[in-house]
Amino acid sequence: MQTVKIEPFNIIGISIRTTNENGQANKEIAELWEEFMSGNILTKIPNKVNNEIYSLYTDYESDYTKPYTAILGCKVENLESVPRGMVGKSFEGGTYLKTTAKGDLMKGLVVNQWLKIFEMELERTYDADFEIFGGKAQNPSDAEVDFYIGVK
Repeated sequence: MQTVKIEPFNIIGISIRTTNENGQANKEIAELWEEFMSGNILTKIPNKVNNEIYSLYTDYESDYTKPYTAILGCKVENLESVPRGMVGKSFEGGTYLKTTAKGDLMKGLVVNQWLKIFEMELERTYDADFEIFGGKAQNPSDAEVDFYIGVK
């Protein structure tokens, strides 16, 4: 893991309110991905900085055991034009721990990495955490995904 500074950014995408209790987030975030892919949401996001997909977690009620908002979308230049049915959000940036996971997205790569993160002794901010699915995540069976965990 390495400590990195993240500059403020804006994101537009689709979102759900979920919780990690009883595996609910695993199911609902998978459904959000299905909606994102089948609805060609990537092509409908205006003012994209690039085509990297962000899976962002924010608006935590407390910590990772309580409800939070998951947003699946892209970093954008501004929030002037948020399409109907989507959300736009600004983030302050800050100090983050970056870790990378490699493997098969269809075999729980993301969920398993978060389970490892949950076990770590980290002073998390619970402002926002996210993954970035960039060029190295295009092959689902051999993907590389960067994880960013907000820390104090």
